[in-house]
Amino acid sequence: MLKEFKDFIMTGNVIDFAVAVIMAGAMGAVINGFVSKIAMPLIGLITGGASFSDKFWTPGDVEYKTVEAAKEAGVAAVEYGAWIDTIISLIVVGFVMFLIVKAYNKTKKPAEEPAPAGPSEIDLLTEIRDALKK
Repeated sequence: MLKEFKDFIMTGNVIDFAVAVIMAGAMGAVINGFVSKIAMPLIGLITGGASFSDKFWTPGDVEYKTVEAAKEAGVAAVEYGAWIDTIISLIVVGFVMFLIVKAYNKTKKPAEEPAPAGPSEIDLLTEIRDALKK
């Protein structure tokens, strides 16, 4: 059983999958950093200097300065700014994955065209018959 497990783990698909999962985690951290530290401040600058991650809504008449203050008061806070950050992150991740797949597809060799099919047996027999008639 140990040998079977070792054979399973050492197959190319499992190792490729493990590498892909590790790379996806690292890529996610990089993209989240890009979105939160670069993209969102630039978008906030374009939209009037506001940061989306700080945006939230609480029901009622009392206004809270931060999400933490609302949560400490026991009030439900709808953090729509964090949701906008997540949507932008999804779009950036999708675009980066699109670029990676596009670049990968360019590195692949085009599929070889099959060799042209020669004449069929009937065509050959017809040619032989015609040659014998002459």
